[in-house]
Amino acid sequence: MTVRREVLRWSLLVVAVAVLAVFLVAQRQSVTVSYGRSPSSATLPAEGSAGELSDATVPSVEEMTALVAVDPVVRLPGAVARWDEARVRAAIGGDGTRILVAPPGLDEAERKRVKDVQNATVRIVGTEVSGGPYLATPDDLPGWRAQFATGDVTGQVLALLAGLREQPAPADRDDLRWREPTAAELAPVTAALRATGRYVGPGATLPRLPENDARDAFPGGAWFVVLPAQPYGTSLPAYGPALHRLAPQRPVVVMYGGWIEYHGPGAADFAEVAGVSFYAQYGGRLSRYDYPQLNVLGAYLARVTDVRYAGLFDRPLPYRPFDPLRVALPALPWLFAGCVAGFVVLSIRTVRGAGRSRPGDVGPGGTPARLAGLSALAVELSVLTDARTDPALVRGVGRLRAARYALDDGLPDRHVRGLLADAAVELDQVARDVRMPGYRPDVYLRGRLS
Repeated sequence: MTVRREVLRWSLLVVAVAVLAVFLVAQRQSVTVSYGRSPSSATLPAEGSAGELSDATVPSVEEMTALVAVDPVVRLPGAVARWDEARVRAAIGGDGTRILVAPPGLDEAERKRVKDVQNATVRIVGTEVSGGPYLATPDDLPGWRAQFATGDVTGQVLALLAGLREQPAPADRDDLRWREPTAAELAPVTAALRATGRYVGPGATLPRLPENDARDAFPGGAWFVVLPAQPYGTSLPAYGPALHRLAPQRPVVVMYGGWIEYHGPGAADFAEVAGVSFYAQYGGRLSRYDYPQLNVLGAYLARVTDVRYAGLFDRPLPYRPFDPLRVALPALPWLFAGCVAGFVVLSIRTVRGAGRSRPGDVGPGGTPARLAGLSALAVELSVLTDARTDPALVRGVGRLRAARYALDDGLPDRHVRGLLADAAVELDQVARDVRMPGYRPDVYLRGRLS
């Protein structure tokens, strides 16, 4: 039992050292907190490289200044921004506010000329609204939807006017109206979707689908409906809900101008996350440039892929090979602590066992001296025993003989001392039975070895 305990004790120490070495070596590895690496790479390219700059130009600063001086609202050719005139007029009152509206897709020099028109209180480039030190932008999905689907900037203009006057911003309103598409409108859309998986309405600029981005975003396929920006103030046909009712398990992506929405499995959470993250990042660039719908849709699908690979909404995840080290690494410190604790406990028990006193361990002298002393005691007790005490004497003599053989064979001293302790217990019993206190091993050996 003692030998096995020693083997276990040192084995625990060896395992602890090995675990510590593995853990320290593994610290050189990089750790990524991700469900999988997204393959998406599509983003909105830098200015001038994606066809987002239109052919529209603006007059000189002097000419625009003269136009604004004559008319409180100046719309340059190609301007797309619209607003609720009644609400804006009520907010302006009679303070002489002037609004200059420029087209989207202007380069940096042309945008600077618009900003240099000092007598324009509100300057709008595309659907980007600015004035004085302020830039007004939507901060929720209804605001982005109205801006990019119909060019509605009512909320931004009202917020800018309130900021210029240091007044509280008005409450947000969702004035965009929806209607059920008619059977005549829905028939060509569903026919094209069933045939090719996409429908591009008249006036839309999408020449083709971004196939790679679409496959990464929706591996099982999806329906795509792409329409031009809708006229301001009209009700929009709600193709998304109607198509979702026709094919509940089919992902449906509908694009109105620069606005993209998702309908299908997981839409309650997934659509909002994808939409908010996309327009929060790219809304500023989409408002002042004239990006082709192909680029906008590709960037949106890349964002959908990123969200799907993040594993947030039970979307299918890519296969990732099993890595034993990655799985076991967090448990190694606990395994190391357990091995060290086991080694310490067994070491304490060993030390306590070594210091524990038993009959035969008392008195000076080494193991051979104790063996000789107990052997002499057995001889002297043999003349005093009878049938009642002989068995204990025989057992004691047997332990002494075994101790002699163990000592001659060079067995561990702990083993020999254990046999001598067992022999001392038997001889102690004999001494008590024959009523000879002086022959008890601890008393006899102390007198013999002193």
